[in-house]
Amino acid sequence: MTGIRPSEPGDLLRRLERLTHIESPSRDTTGSERMAGQLAEWWQDAGATVRFESTEAGVNLVAEVAGSGDPLLLVGHSDTVWPRGTLDGDVPWSIDGDIVRGPGVYDMKSGLLVMIAALERLRGRRHRSVRVVIVCDEEVGSPTTQALLRSCAAGVSGAIGFESPHPDGALKVGRRGSTRLSLEVQGRASHAALDPGSGISAIDELVDQLLRVRAVVADPALPSEVLCNVGTIAGGGRANVVPAQAQAEVGLRFVDAVAERRVLDALEVLTPVRAGAVVGTRILSSRPAWRASADDQVLVDAIAAIGRRIGQEVDARPASGAGDTNLLGSLGLPTVDGFGPRGGGAHAVTEHVSLTSLGERIDLLEAVLADVSA
Repeated sequence: MTGIRPSEPGDLLRRLERLTHIESPSRDTTGSERMAGQLAEWWQDAGATVRFESTEAGVNLVAEVAGSGDPLLLVGHSDTVWPRGTLDGDVPWSIDGDIVRGPGVYDMKSGLLVMIAALERLRGRRHRSVRVVIVCDEEVGSPTTQALLRSCAAGVSGAIGFESPHPDGALKVGRRGSTRLSLEVQGRASHAALDPGSGISAIDELVDQLLRVRAVVADPALPSEVLCNVGTIAGGGRANVVPAQAQAEVGLRFVDAVAERRVLDALEVLTPVRAGAVVGTRILSSRPAWRASADDQVLVDAIAAIGRRIGQEVDARPASGAGDTNLLGSLGLPTVDGFGPRGGGAHAVTEHVSLTSLGERIDLLEAVLADVSA
């Protein structure tokens, strides 16, 4: 096994081009449906039984491939961060030697092809049972698909995520938890010059509440570092009107579940500084912290041993970004992520993927699934 086989380059490129040209931003139900339909066709050709699960965000795909033992769960997503029209604008499809560019090629349409190609190679051979779940809303925190991920995790022996790897190709084991919340303030409007005392400035209150948020996440008593980013602020309307409403979207990142729980509990009970103001927080999406366990390391070691047998060196280490494997790893399921091919520029106009690495990842997954001793 030495990368993309002679019969594969054209098929893989055509498939990657096909998926890339199905523009599928999060919550675009039309794009999601088209992605699920195309993937289902290929999975069925690979011998899978396929079903669809729909939510308000789009269409999810679950595929089952019979084999030996409890299934290994393969996890991916069909949505991208790119709006419709990106192909005709900032990130056109292009091929330059080993490098393919386009919206979503790296995150993570090439990863979806790794799964399919490996199972196609294994048709007619003995291999591990496989369950595949491809969700439609990962890029916005999987708010409608966490229940599906939980149900797909039942009875599996472990999970592999096909997000992009570390830049050097290392797998990801352990991820920071990620929570997006809306901090919302209701004040009272009044004329800013004629009757300022009757007003309650929601913007002033929001500023003071954000200082409180900073204090909560910087508490030295927390067991680990918490990252906090205020991503958006909105409120008010005119300089001569005391603003009645204001809100901010806050992104939080956690290394472990203890710090996560303490911070979120504290933010749930924020109280107003100004009499008459109303303050509340609303969770927009939440992925639990996944701290690598001994069982995760056993799975990494098994993949690394298989990699050495086919001439690949496999390493793994924690990652700062969150994904669907956060949930699976936090449930105690042996989990590893970053099984997509090398490349770069995720979420940026420089997004690209390496065809050589795509072939190597197919080789590795084929070997992992062919090892029925696990």
